[in-house]
Amino acid sequence: MRQFYLEYKDNPILLSHSLQIPWTHNILIIQKNKDFKKREYYLKAVKQTGWNKNVLLNQIKANAYEHYLKNPKLNNFDKTLPEHLAEQADESLKSAYNLDFLGITKPVLERKLENMLVEKIRDFLIELGEGFAFVGSQYKIKYDGEPFFIDLLFYHRKLNCLFAIELKTGKFQSEYISKLNLYLEILDETEKQPNENPAIGIILCAEKNDLIVELALRNAPRPIGVSGYQLAEELPKKLKEYLPTIEELKIEFINSEKTKKR
Repeated sequence: MRQFYLEYKDNPILLSHSLQIPWTHNILIIQKNKDFKKREYYLKAVKQTGWNKNVLLNQIKANAYEHYLKNPKLNNFDKTLPEHLAEQADESLKSAYNLDFLGITKPVLERKLENMLVEKIRDFLIELGEGFAFVGSQYKIKYDGEPFFIDLLFYHRKLNCLFAIELKTGKFQSEYISKLNLYLEILDETEKQPNENPAIGIILCAEKNDLIVELALRNAPRPIGVSGYQLAEELPKKLKEYLPTIEELKIEFINSEKTKKR
C-alpha cells in the first residue's frame, strides 16, 4: 500500500486510472514497469478491455506497449464516423494483435488461421478486448441474390454495431479495402437494425506498409481499420539444440515401455 501511494502520489492521472482496476493488477503493473508512460498504457488497457491478471502478464511479456509505439493505429474512423463513435472505435482497435495463444510460429493458410481462432474464440475475444461478442465465421450475406462470406463477424456491445474482420496471412494489398467496404455496405443495408450504428471493419494482416495503408484508407467511405498480428515466437536456436527430437522421444518411450514389461 505504501509503495502504491509513493508511486502515484504526484501523478493524479495514473492514480485515477489505478483506482478503477483490481489491486493485484496494480501491483503487477508497478512491479513490471518503471516507466510512467508504460504504466499508463497498461492501466488504461486493463480498464478498457477487462484483462484478467494472467492476460495482463502475457501482454507485458509480449511487449504490447512497445508494439503499440512501433505500430500506430491505422483507420479512417475520424472521417467516416461521428466524433463520439470515432473515439470509441479507435479505442477498441489495436495496432497489432497478439495471437501467440494459437501456439503456431509460422504463417498458415487463411482458412486454417480462421478455424484456429474459432476453436480458441474465448482467447481471441480476450485479445480483442471488452465489448466484443462472436456472431459467426464465414458469415454469409447476400445482395441481389449474390452470396458473400465474411471471415469473422462480431457484435460490439458498447459501439452498438457489427464488426467484420477479414484475415490476411500475407502482406496488405490495397484491394482489401474495397472488398471489405462492399461487405460493410451490404451489412448496413441488409443486417443493421434501425437502432444500431454503421458496421465497422478490420483487416488483420501479417504485414503492412503503413504509408500504403494510409493512402488506401484515404477515400474509403466506410469505417475500416488495418492492424497487424503476431504469432508465437520460435524457440531460440541454441535452446532447440538441447531439446530432444521427435524420433529421440519415440525411442525413449519404446525403451521405457520395454523396461516396464520386464
